[in-house]
Amino acid sequence: MSPLSLSPAHLQQHIYNSLVHARTPDVVLNVSGTWTARYKLHRIVLIQSGFFSSLFTAGFLESSSSPGLQHVDIVFDDCNITRPAFEICVARLYGGGPPLHVSPALIPTAHHLLTPSFPGPAPPLNLPRGHHPASPSFLLSLLATSVYLSIPSIASQALTSILNTVGPYTVVQYLRFATGSTFDFPTEHDPEAAVGLEHIAEILKPSPSPLPSDSHDVLADKLHDLDVKKEDPAESDCNSEHSERSRFSPSFNYGALSDKIGEAAVCWLARWGPDMLPHEEKASRSRDLPLSPVPTQPAISRRRADTLPSRPSIDESPVTLHRVPLIWARGGLTSSSIRELVSSDAFFVKGERERYDLACTVIELRRRQGIDEEEEKDWEIMFRDGIYYSNMLVDDIIAISQDISPTTGRSFVPISILQDAHWTQSLLRCRITTKPSNSSPAASPSPSRDKELGLCITTAEILSRLSDSQKQSSAANERDKFYYPVAQDSSLRIGDSNGIEGASMDQLFDPPAPSADRKSPSRAATSESNFFGLKVERKTAVECVASDATGKARWSPHPPFRFAVEFWDIDALKEKSRLHSHTIWYAGNLFNVYVQVVRKKGIQLGIYLHRQSSVDPIPAPSAPVQTGTRERSHNRVPSLPQQTLSASLSSPVIRHSASLNPIRSATPSSPPSTSSSLPTNYQWSGSAIPATAPPVAPVQPYRDPRPSVSAHFSVSCTSTTGSSITRFTSMPDVFSVSQSWGWKSSSLRSEEMGEIGTDGQPIKSPVPAPKELSMRVTVVLGVV
Repeated sequence: MSPLSLSPAHLQQHIYNSLVHARTPDVVLNVSGTWTARYKLHRIVLIQSGFFSSLFTAGFLESSSSPGLQHVDIVFDDCNITRPAFEICVARLYGGGPPLHVSPALIPTAHHLLTPSFPGPAPPLNLPRGHHPASPSFLLSLLATSVYLSIPSIASQALTSILNTVGPYTVVQYLRFATGSTFDFPTEHDPEAAVGLEHIAEILKPSPSPLPSDSHDVLADKLHDLDVKKEDPAESDCNSEHSERSRFSPSFNYGALSDKIGEAAVCWLARWGPDMLPHEEKASRSRDLPLSPVPTQPAISRRRADTLPSRPSIDESPVTLHRVPLIWARGGLTSSSIRELVSSDAFFVKGERERYDLACTVIELRRRQGIDEEEEKDWEIMFRDGIYYSNMLVDDIIAISQDISPTTGRSFVPISILQDAHWTQSLLRCRITTKPSNSSPAASPSPSRDKELGLCITTAEILSRLSDSQKQSSAANERDKFYYPVAQDSSLRIGDSNGIEGASMDQLFDPPAPSADRKSPSRAATSESNFFGLKVERKTAVECVASDATGKARWSPHPPFRFAVEFWDIDALKEKSRLHSHTIWYAGNLFNVYVQVVRKKGIQLGIYLHRQSSVDPIPAPSAPVQTGTRERSHNRVPSLPQQTLSASLSSPVIRHSASLNPIRSATPSSPPSTSSSLPTNYQWSGSAIPATAPPVAPVQPYRDPRPSVSAHFSVSCTSTTGSSITRFTSMPDVFSVSQSWGWKSSSLRSEEMGEIGTDGQPIKSPVPAPKELSMRVTVVLGVV
């Protein structure tokens, strides 16, 4: 074939063969890190990588006048960079390399939201010939390597695969990676070299002497430019886990990419974590259900490849995932992560009592494995600050005061904490049921004293109290007093994976930019310090002053009310029909949540917080379809009880023009006598679609006599798979009896799972939906 007839495909194959057969190389890379090897390559190909481009063209290397091959020593100090990942990156620069095969058992589907591998055993994997198995550890290594070498196309592919495989067997490993921990590689079934490229490396014996401390590492400069840095855990803001992370172990952070993985992991844990606990609790008491540990952090010295591995056959398959995932027990999440997760407003538990019960179950699970003093410090903080006892019924507070840990023989919660909670709720009750006098000072300006209780104070007023306390003996108590922010109108998305495909390295590392459209959810700015966007929002008086230079932000000394709701078969909901949640009681009022499908200018889903009339019938709550003789309970621990949920009886009135972006809307208020006379349909059905459960009215210790109340609130909706959360927050709105406030948006629609049928068309979600396929929502509500 003449050169003139050479096609692009033949040229591409010629370049790739130059790598495979080491033809006419002009540079030798002497690589040392987790492996030691020599590679004969070509500079003209390597400079497609940002790292190699800087290395060969920006003067990082001293000029060599010696003829022949140029030898370059490269030291990878990042323990997450491995031989197969490096070889895949190099092969991609040459336009080839083995395709990556991600096990279908790790990818959630509409029928297996917790992945086909759960609860196990996983379906057999047939690895296609010539494909490289892309295990979770390999994907993390590929991301670390491509970031180090500055190859954005590979980094975006690796990141997308990681976000698509967040599940019960990967979530802890991904979260550890996001927080800087290294991992052990290769695992038992991971090849030590890239499939089909085993011979391109000349394996060398590692040097017995440690690397000199003053050796020049040209990679360090490139890492600094990419904001990829090595950190000492002792300097981290987060509490160290002395029992699970070595004090002197290396820590690697990849900036915004680590944060994206951390967001997906904590969002998944917030949605599915409570569902995983019963499986671990059962496995911990049964020898027939062993726990599947997450790869632990290796020692600093790691095994190196001394021999060429043989090419795996297609009959070899990665590890079979058939054990119970290890999340809550020791070896899974760190105690500080558990503390943040259980305390988070987005954590999917029905209420504060259920949050407390889950916390007790978790720490007893850990304590049965041995008492760890460092963990006990986190448990103390979690029970003290992470659970709002003042929003519990008095009977629950009394029961908790008598609750004793079977392993330590001590109470879970100090009695002083419960006494303070009872005092706080008594003050709120008195404020609500007693009409304020004209002489009562208004702590914050309000449109009407009949609607606002005057609970909130501004940052300026907090500063004034701090100044006054300096003159008294109560300065320390005032500085450490906790305040909760009064929400402002906003919408954001945590775990957003948009814009990854085709992004440049700079775009992958760019911090979240404000949305051009104020009505569309913006991407949250997250990091490990705020638990990737899920850290509970609460500050001491000193922190309030430090965070608000204007002095105008509003704060409340009373913790907001947190509850969770769940909806099934929303796709079967008819337009303008409403599907309700169970009804809760808070501060003398009844509230519930309902969803509604709107098909104007596209399909949108509306979600509304509703103040339920105390004289109207309580509507039936959403429930999974009951078939046969199956029980009506979820059979999940903890699960949302099939309680009643109320709804508004009037149609929403849109305040803004129609849009696919989030739109605030409200229902007009109506007197109780009018609303109760309107036709209602509160029948429940366990077999109709969407199904509902029997209505149950919550206990009402007292009633708020005011016709209108002012409250701020937020609604957090998890995605179908749980790897992202869309959160809407509202500044204080006036709720009359039977009035609703909320949003409608196309972003609330459950995303497609991406499954393609044999006809090439997307597979629709099953109807009726399984119990796991639901819309889960957490609500934070606070009166002002």
